[in-house]
Amino acid sequence: MTNDNIVPKEWDRNGLPGWSYFSENLLDVENEELFRKHWQLVCHTNDIPEPGDYHTYDIAKERALVIRGHDRTIRAFHNLCRHRGARVVAGSSGRCNKAMICPYHGWAYNLDGTLRGVAERNSFPEMKKEDWGLKPVEMEIWHGFIFIRFKPSEQPSVKKILERFEEEVSYYKLGEMVPDGNGVWKESLDVNWKSIRDVDNEGYHVRQAHPGLHDLYGNDYFDEPYIDGASRSVGYFSGGPSKLWSVQQYKNILPKVESLPPSNQQAWLYIGMFPNIVLGLYPDSVIYYQELPVSATKTIQQGAIYKHREETREMRASRYLSYRIDRDTMAEDQMLCVWACEATQSSAYEGIVLSDLEYGLKTFHDHLRDKIPALKKIQEPVKESLWATESADR
Repeated sequence: MTNDNIVPKEWDRNGLPGWSYFSENLLDVENEELFRKHWQLVCHTNDIPEPGDYHTYDIAKERALVIRGHDRTIRAFHNLCRHRGARVVAGSSGRCNKAMICPYHGWAYNLDGTLRGVAERNSFPEMKKEDWGLKPVEMEIWHGFIFIRFKPSEQPSVKKILERFEEEVSYYKLGEMVPDGNGVWKESLDVNWKSIRDVDNEGYHVRQAHPGLHDLYGNDYFDEPYIDGASRSVGYFSGGPSKLWSVQQYKNILPKVESLPPSNQQAWLYIGMFPNIVLGLYPDSVIYYQELPVSATKTIQQGAIYKHREETREMRASRYLSYRIDRDTMAEDQMLCVWACEATQSSAYEGIVLSDLEYGLKTFHDHLRDKIPALKKIQEPVKESLWATESADR
């Protein structure tokens, strides 16, 4: 579905150049300009409800942890011991009791990040405890979700980036949602991270590639473009009977959510945040997923599901059915990601051409080219040129 007020009559229908999907040199630039300088979603405040509860987050050769202190304040730090750089907490999540103890040499840090104690302290030069605490990471909490940013940038706050969705998002009461109990799921894919975003940023393929989603939405699905770092997509449930059992049962038993307006009672809403975050707001649950590049041709996709704190049997069954639909959709998307990504290295590959229905993808690519102008080049530039900030012609 297109919107004549959003999609211009004439626009560049070319996507990113093929080399950008397998260049390790480009990934170095993306790590610095995108993943270290843009907000990353770590978890929800209700993932760490008690003092000492923590979650870790690794991306772009950076390591962070968020932890709730004894004063119940949540803080974010680099997950690096100030002694030799080991991980202060080793697991992806867990609980520290009185302190965080580095597993390498036993340096101890209070839950507020200050240095608590040093093993064999007399063997070190004179040290002031206040100078050797964990290094903080910039953090922002938005509707219960915890975001961090490793390096400062011109990018505004999370609240500012997503402010045009504020009223609609407020109906979902995200801050009150709780984990579904299954933790963070992870999938490893042998593709470039952008190929996953490319599939996810357009609904043109839904009719052909996703029988479950198409059965749920029919033609009532549309993508809005990325504007100032954020996008919105909505799928309104189709009327009448559905072909698939899981879709029909989901629509039959999904109970009314009192906080939602009529327009959102039977709809799935997606909020995208550049470069790699998606929030899915459903009547029965809230999900997020994101991509973490491991190399130019390998990516970890991960996410989690959150439920209503007071969940009825009907709502629990609805959440299970929406999970089934999502699970099948993700498997279908993964196949498409692999095919599209491997094509970029073929001798027959001459780029892509985009439909009006793929304008969301086009604006995602525009954001990338704005941050990394070398992506306007058909041929891969030399390594030094990838860092250039001046606009580059095709």
